[in-house]
Amino acid sequence: MHGPASSGWLLVALCAVTGAYCLARMRSGTEGQRSAAGGEALMGFGMAAMAVPAAVFTPPGWAWPVYAAVFGAAGVHALWAARAGAHHLHHLVGAAAMVYMSVVMAGSPAHAHGQGGSGVPLLTGALLLYFAGYALLTGVRLVPVAAVAGGAGPAGWGDRPEVARACRLSMAIAMVAMLLTL
Repeated sequence: MHGPASSGWLLVALCAVTGAYCLARMRSGTEGQRSAAGGEALMGFGMAAMAVPAAVFTPPGWAWPVYAAVFGAAGVHALWAARAGAHHLHHLVGAAAMVYMSVVMAGSPAHAHGQGGSGVPLLTGALLLYFAGYALLTGVRLVPVAAVAGGAGPAGWGDRPEVARACRLSMAIAMVAMLLTL
């Protein structure tokens, strides 16, 4: 992604830590936590890789089609998993956003994003609205969960719904930042 290096590195750190936590959630004793954690870990690490500042590392031309293929496969998996739960539809939108960003990055010259005066493309605007709305909704839902979970007793790190929601919130905010710098 293009933009200031400091914000790029902050996005890399945020997404990598989120991906690592999602890997830890895959060891949860709760099936619902394990099923969503793998896709969220892939999303976190993929976003971290895409957020590396272009001034530091510019991926080779073949990397963007690989990103698109990996996240396209993740989107197909999310579509298949959506039969079991509607939460996977969010994973589908996230994977589609990653495919979209990969295609845009592959099809444009380096450092040319956000220039040209054409404004925000319709799909970018729709994704921005979705992820901003998701971040707001998740943030609102996070407050009551933290208050209720406080007296529930000790739970493993992979079984804490408020931390999982905080990770989803951080990834939604990171997605908004990445879409803004596209």
